[in-house]
Amino acid sequence: MAFVDELKIYAKAGRGGDGVVRWLHEKGKEFGGPAGGDGGKGGDVYAECVRDIHILSKYRHQKEFRAEDGRPGEGASRHGQSGNDLFIKLPHGSVITNLETGEIISLEKEDEKVLLLKGGRVGFGNEHYKSSTNIRPREWKPGFPGEEGNFQIELELFADVGLIGLPNAGKSSLLNTLTRAGVKVASYAFTTLDPNLGDFHGFILADLPGLIEGAAEGKGLGFKFLRHIKRTAMLAHLISLENEKPLAVYKVVCKELAKYNPELAEKTELIVLSKSDAADSKKIAKVKKEFKKLKKKVFVISLFDDKAIKDFGDSLIKILRKKEK
Repeated sequence: MAFVDELKIYAKAGRGGDGVVRWLHEKGKEFGGPAGGDGGKGGDVYAECVRDIHILSKYRHQKEFRAEDGRPGEGASRHGQSGNDLFIKLPHGSVITNLETGEIISLEKEDEKVLLLKGGRVGFGNEHYKSSTNIRPREWKPGFPGEEGNFQIELELFADVGLIGLPNAGKSSLLNTLTRAGVKVASYAFTTLDPNLGDFHGFILADLPGLIEGAAEGKGLGFKFLRHIKRTAMLAHLISLENEKPLAVYKVVCKELAKYNPELAEKTELIVLSKSDAADSKKIAKVKKEFKKLKKKVFVISLFDDKAIKDFGDSLIKILRKKEK
């Protein structure tokens, strides 16, 4: 099933139940008083936060969501049954925009429930209008419609580490090696079209779609990449040593991050020089020296070098645990 990280839906809260006109029927009393009950309240619509980043895929063919209507009132002063509330399950990190009001809601806590639309108010039965001057009222009120609206839902992933870089930097391969995520890997660009997640000793690593120059204006996978990186706690920036000028490649990605959102450039960042098997020791030493001037932690790895991968993994765990404290 294809990964879905944005969706437009229409939702409507339940209509309030109608009030009714009813009369008391008691033995020995020919003309009983009013006994028409009020209707039931319409069901509300809630967004419910769950830890399932694929749940939006279930809604690809369901664009309308409706809460249950309230039931009409009944005789003997019985109120109608309220409509059941509707809970729309959305993934952790969802940003919900009400397209009518402009209100924006962010789901950031698992099991959190946020009211989106209120159900309609009840209609009154004739008992409601009874008074000393109106002993046999025939008035009643219909229930009120529930609120409705169109919503834009966008998923912004939460992750402990985001693997970023140009296409073919080795992000998916590294994720597979560290987490056994089983992500598709190929030799052509944009193999990763959607974010992939892996569990790394209790921490979440996210392999994010490859970035190219102009992504901040929407080129390549553009905003799809940048939206997901916004809530990632730390970045591991992969630069392949197959590139002739790795530092220039690094600056391309940094430029796009800053153009999209200056705060992204302030995130904790690790430099990972990947595919070291594609370069000789002289080039590796030169490039490593260039990157160390940035005063960031620099790692040199190759998927064919088990020790380098292990050393990087051990260092990453230490950094993450330190950030937790």
